[in-house]
Parts: sequence; structure tokens; C-alpha cells
Amino acid sequence: MFKGCLCKISAYLLLTILVVPTISAQDKAAAPDHLFLPDGTPIPVQLAENVSSSKAHVGDQVNFVVVRDVALDGFTIIPAGTVAHGTVTGIKGKRLLGIGAKVSLKLDSVHLVNGEEVAIRGSKEVKGGSRTKLMLAAMIATGVIFLPAAPVFLLTRGRESTAIKSTEITAQVDGTTSVQLAGLRRSPDGTAELDEMMDYLPARVFNAEGREGDMLNLVFVAQPEELQAAFARAGWVKTDKWKPIFVWHLLRKRTNDAQLPMARFYLFGRVQDYSYALPDPEAVMSRRHHLRIWKTHSTVGGTPVWAGAATHDVAIEIAKNGRLINHRIDPAVDVERDFVGADLTDTASVTRQRYIYGPDPVFQAKTASGESYHSDSRILLLDLQKVLPATTTVQSEASAATRSSTLNIPIPVSFSPDEMAQPR
Repeated sequence: MFKGCLCKISAYLLLTILVVPTISAQDKAAAPDHLFLPDGTPIPVQLAENVSSSKAHVGDQVNFVVVRDVALDGFTIIPAGTVAHGTVTGIKGKRLLGIGAKVSLKLDSVHLVNGEEVAIRGSKEVKGGSRTKLMLAAMIATGVIFLPAAPVFLLTRGRESTAIKSTEITAQVDGTTSVQLAGLRRSPDGTAELDEMMDYLPARVFNAEGREGDMLNLVFVAQPEELQAAFARAGWVKTDKWKPIFVWHLLRKRTNDAQLPMARFYLFGRVQDYSYALPDPEAVMSRRHHLRIWKTHSTVGGTPVWAGAATHDVAIEIAKNGRLINHRIDPAVDVERDFVGADLTDTASVTRQRYIYGPDPVFQAKTASGESYHSDSRILLLDLQKVLPATTTVQSEASAATRSSTLNIPIPVSFSPDEMAQPR
């Protein structure tokens, strides 16, 4: 009996020794050593530099930066921060008849995390502002007074064109590409969307020529209707866009026009999505709290994230950098940042708030019109998603914190010590 059992055990051991290596070899042979990156895989990038029609030339190389990881089957193929390469494919200068200049760019290639280079496609065309309507208006006005002089305005040229740093483009992989698994890394689990956005959020906004101006000092988490409702409850007004209707408002209300348009600034290559103002009743046109807001590419749990630049206009003055007149701002921009937070909190619009940091601190800077301002470089995050009644008391306490002086701002009650880590 015992000898029989030994024989059976020996047979099993022998079978295991012979079969297991065979199975392992089959598994190893079946395991793929490469992945296929499909044609058309999207790659979100931002322009890393200004490209002006007055300075660039066809064939110039331009750089873009990948702003979100590109992953495939659990592997990071192109990590955020990778430089993508492109080319200037066309330049047209500003022309007669008020026609603006034009800049054309295209994406060429990007390196994968393992060093392989792949071809990508994507393009962007940026046109300078047209002066055609202004030219026609000048011709009509001049024709009424002295008709022979009217044709002179046909010589009017349009504006220069600038593809502004941070302009967003979604490139695509050009053709299905085989990627070796060797050198790839597993994608991190639970990457925070907000953190990823902040890593590549520009510190300041730009004017049409690509000159840096106001700092981004607010971030909102809200659906569009929640964002608009929050400012409406606090008494803020949407300002007019630069369309003919604003002239009618100005003529009708004169110095009481609270909807006076704001200058157009750019982020991600486009003008602000919303412009809000809270004017001083005693000096509506010269003194007003105001901010510009842009929708970002990011979400938090499916809710859009918005970036804002808030400043406080305190007077009208002769401006620098070639502009005729301009609003002078309070250089302590942190006061305005905290005022916006406190004002929205007081109307029960804020469910959560905390300070966060961008990758490029702003302590001393100048507006696009040449005014100096200073900051502690913190950005105030305001969550405007629908308020739960149980949180109202907590946010009331936070309101007092955000109203404090920017020279000695206490931590809002919703902060934890870990959230006050040093800037990255």
C-alpha cells in the first residue's frame, strides 16, 4: 500500500516537472511584446510659445506641450509634459482693405515614453483682427464731408496675427503605430484631474499680441448654470461684448453703464467665456470689481473647472503701452481674489474652498498695459456645486477668513494642514 502511494506521488511530481515549464513557455510565447497605438488617438497639447505674423517665417519650428497623459491598455504611452514638435506652414501679413494677417501651424511628431518617435497630425490657423468695418464706417463718414477723400481709407491695413502661448490643439496619432512594451510604465491609478490641470495652467493671461497680463487667481468648479447663478445672486452683472449693442447701452446710460465691455484677454488661445463686474454705485464706470472667466479642458467628477482673473478697477487713467485710456487697478490683487470668494460665500453659493498653487508663482508682475501688481501667488478654489443645507454654517465661517487682509490671511476652515504644502 505504502509503496503504491509513493509510486503515485512520484508520477505526479514527474508530470508537474514536465508540464509546468511547458505551460509557462506557452504563456510567455502568447504574451504580447508590443501594443498597437491606433490611428487618430487624441493627444491634447498647448502651444508653448507665441508665434507672431510679424516675426515668424514659414518653416520655423515651434514647440507644443502635452497637457494630459495618453494611455493605452493601462500603460502610459505619452506622459504629460512631453514636448511635441510642429512647424509654421503659412504666414500672411496684414493687407489692404482692412484684412488682418494670418498664421498657420501644424503638428509633426512627438516622442513616446520609451523614446520612440511617432508622427502626429493637427493644425491651427489664427487670423488677425479685421479693420474692414472700421474702414467702411470711416469712408461713409468722410464721404458725407468730403467725398474725394473717402477712397484713401481703402489703404487701411488689418491687424497682425499672433498664435498665443497656451493655445489648445487636439493632435492625433498619424497612422496605427506599433509600440514596444519594453520601457513603458503602468499608468498611475486615480490621477487627480484638478492636479493635472494645475500643472499646465498658465500663471497669467495674455492680450491679443501675446503680452502677459493679469494673473489667474481663482478656480471654480461648477456647471455653467451654477456659475452664472452664483454671480447673479451676489449682484454681479455680465458685461457687454464688443458688439454694436454696447454703443446703445453707453448712449442710453452714459456714466451709469454698468455693462461697459472689458478688454479681451486670452487663455488657451481664446477670449474669456464670461466677464463679470460689480460696479461702485458712486462711480460706475471708473471703479468696479471685475473678473474674466475661462472654461478649462478639465473636470472634477464630471463637473467643469473654470479659471478666473480678478482685479479691482479704482480709476480711469491715460494708459501705457500705446493705449489711449485704461482702468487703473488696485495693485494688491489678492484683496480682490478674497473679495470674490467672500462675496459668493455670503450668498450661500460656495460649498468648499481652499487655496491651491500653480506651477509658476507670481509675486510681482505687470498688467498688459504696464501697471505693477503684487500677490502671495495663491489661487482660491471655489466649489460652486449645489449647496447642501448642512454646510451653510461652515461656509459662513470661511467667509470671514477670505475677507481678511492678503498680508496675513488665515487658513480657511475647510483647509487641512496637508493642503497648505509649499508651492511646487
